[in-house]
Amino acid sequence: MQFGRTIAVLVLMSGGGAEAQTLDFSGDLSLPARWYPQTPAFPEQHSTSGGLVAEPTLYWDAAQNTSLTLTPFYRYDSADSRRTHGDVREAYLLTYGEWGENFWELRLGVDRAFWGVAELNNLVDIVNQLDLVEHPRDRPKLGQPMARLTVSGDWGIVESFLMPYHRQRTFPGPAGRLRSGFLIQDDALYESSDKERHVDFAARYSHYVGLLDFGLSAFAGTSREPSFLFGEPSPASAPSLIPYYEQIRQFGIDAQVTTEAWLYKMEAIYRSGVRNLLGQEEAYHASILGLERTLYGLFGSTRDLTLLAEWHHDGRGPRAASVWDNDIFVAGFLAFNDVQGTELIAGILGDLSHDYRAVNFDLKRRLSGNWSMRLESIVVVSSDPEDLTWDGRRDSFLGVDFTFSF
Repeated sequence: MQFGRTIAVLVLMSGGGAEAQTLDFSGDLSLPARWYPQTPAFPEQHSTSGGLVAEPTLYWDAAQNTSLTLTPFYRYDSADSRRTHGDVREAYLLTYGEWGENFWELRLGVDRAFWGVAELNNLVDIVNQLDLVEHPRDRPKLGQPMARLTVSGDWGIVESFLMPYHRQRTFPGPAGRLRSGFLIQDDALYESSDKERHVDFAARYSHYVGLLDFGLSAFAGTSREPSFLFGEPSPASAPSLIPYYEQIRQFGIDAQVTTEAWLYKMEAIYRSGVRNLLGQEEAYHASILGLERTLYGLFGSTRDLTLLAEWHHDGRGPRAASVWDNDIFVAGFLAFNDVQGTELIAGILGDLSHDYRAVNFDLKRRLSGNWSMRLESIVVVSSDPEDLTWDGRRDSFLGVDFTFSF
């Protein structure tokens, strides 16, 4: 949540009262820290970590119907060298106009896009790569180089994407917590001979009919979710995993029905060209079904309580390479509706096919005009030792984050 973001607005007047240009600088500076109460599973790991996060945004209204946006990102982490990293989240030129009775918008550069309606995970959301080293649940995204054209009218919205460069997913290093029992290598392998320079395509149509909001999407190109190959062990190192990015095709649908009392949510995909857990290529379908209800004025107070339940299912069953193979997520969101914008979230995630249970708590509150605080905890009740990408049995943590927004 942003509080009092803008600290500078510069109006540049040209040619004796001509149209004004706006330069806006805003963003966040954060001081995060985590404490892991359990003994680390690996000798390189630490029980505490701290750091600094900066994510400013520069917006320039350069000309009529044209603007430039730049959002760099940098994190320093005291414990994990891989978590210390920088990125360009956004760096794009935006221009827009009218086309008959329709509107069009073109973005060129690095941008972020979001598709989907589910809370915990979004199957259809495939344009950007996850910055997984950032957070196990928040799903922050790496910036994606793209040309993005959007056309909208009374008939709906069509988005098309051309993406000339693939971003690799980030993973914790040897000293990082929330990591795999096997170290994941930095260098990845690709099915395409063009490697990370393969040109990918994506498109989405969205509209609404009565109570129904829906989106239909398609993607062809390099998968954002890697498979893993075992690396060759050496006398000086333990076995490791090598990310492998296949060429895939994905068709997706997301839908939400909004009634006075309930929200009904659904996401579903059909994906081909990927390997299953046995290393065999297998086309599959996956889906998310969700139900949400908000209780306003809880017990006659100003507080609102939102209750949520989701089921995540992968049609490959025990052959699924995804962690979301057969999972239930139940959560409650309590909004205090006070001046400080206090929010409390509590959730339980359980895998119905494997021995994994986790509980999470999240408290957000504004401390002053520019400062806010986030207190969070993820408690891993049980973890499957056969999970190749995350050995979380000893990685329950308590985290605090103080953010200055300008």
